[in-house]
Amino acid sequence: MDDIMNKSENMHENNPKKTVIEAIKDFFARDLVQYILKRILMFIPTLFLISVLVFFVIQLPPGDFVTSHIAKLATEGEIVDAAAAQAMREDYGLDLPMWQQYVKWVKDIIWTSSDSTYYRLYESHHNWKYSFAYGRDVWDVVDDRLGLTILVTAIIMIFQYAVSLPIAVYASTHQYSVGDYVSSIIGFLGTAIPNFILAIILMYLSYVWTGNANVGLFSQDMLVNGISLANFGDFLKRMIIPIIVIGTSGTCGIIRSVRAQMLDEVSKQYVLTARAKGVSERTIVMKYCFRAAINPTVSGLGGVLSSLFSGSTVTAMVLNMQIQGPVLFEALKVQDMYLAGAIVMVQAVLVVIGILFADIALAFLDPRIRYSGGGR
Repeated sequence: MDDIMNKSENMHENNPKKTVIEAIKDFFARDLVQYILKRILMFIPTLFLISVLVFFVIQLPPGDFVTSHIAKLATEGEIVDAAAAQAMREDYGLDLPMWQQYVKWVKDIIWTSSDSTYYRLYESHHNWKYSFAYGRDVWDVVDDRLGLTILVTAIIMIFQYAVSLPIAVYASTHQYSVGDYVSSIIGFLGTAIPNFILAIILMYLSYVWTGNANVGLFSQDMLVNGISLANFGDFLKRMIIPIIVIGTSGTCGIIRSVRAQMLDEVSKQYVLTARAKGVSERTIVMKYCFRAAINPTVSGLGGVLSSLFSGSTVTAMVLNMQIQGPVLFEALKVQDMYLAGAIVMVQAVLVVIGILFADIALAFLDPRIRYSGGGR
């Protein structure tokens, strides 16, 4: 027996890589790791299809940026002849067939060589092209407001779930009570009233009560000196109206969905059994019923992100919010296809990442979900 143990120890000492390789294989053999890897690999075809749809849909309207620019100059009394217009199209690469423009756009985003003019100017291997409307590099325009857009979206999403989930739990455990009816009415009002009208009403009330309509996310002091501890309180005050306006529009759907799921769960047999065994009502509701009822809401996280990114454009314009929505609207209006495509692609990437997090959360929340694709 001692000889066998010594031989086994010698084999491990002589071949240490085998243990490491086996550990790596064991790690990647885990169900959740395989699930995440499959989802990440699905990013590539998903983003490819989104990029194709985005690029070609943006170019569906007749004409291009040069056409829009010439029309704008004509309203100002300046006439551009056909030769000059053709020269502009050649400069911007708009004279190429649509599929060639798409291939060049994607290829340059993935990798731009070090000897290119773009790399010498911006020191980046990812060329998002030139914004016709802003006269700047596309990524510079996107990057100016991307961080603030993500921050505002995250705050609004936290507000939605923080408000709607407790209301939904209360409404389901107090069905047909006064609180249930009141929460339903408030939720439906938030959905029924158009966001821009609610924004105007709140701006008016803010001006009447405080003397300041709180339009925009930044005061003049913030624009000059940036956000600091001294003016951070002002920034939070300016966030109140956007949070209420955009946040309340999505609370009704979450409340109704979670409430319906909770009512279905509390009537199941395992709840009656748990009560008969003396399990506390709080444990039954929060540990079992709520955990099962939250699944549809978590799975819809990607849709919530998408609606917050793209659905708040009009509200952002009314409130003068410095986020991506108004920039995307302006890019589409003047057919600045590279800028519009970049914004939509960035939003698509963030939404796909949000869906990945939602799927992983579902795998943890509900062990009944077979994320490995096989039986257990």
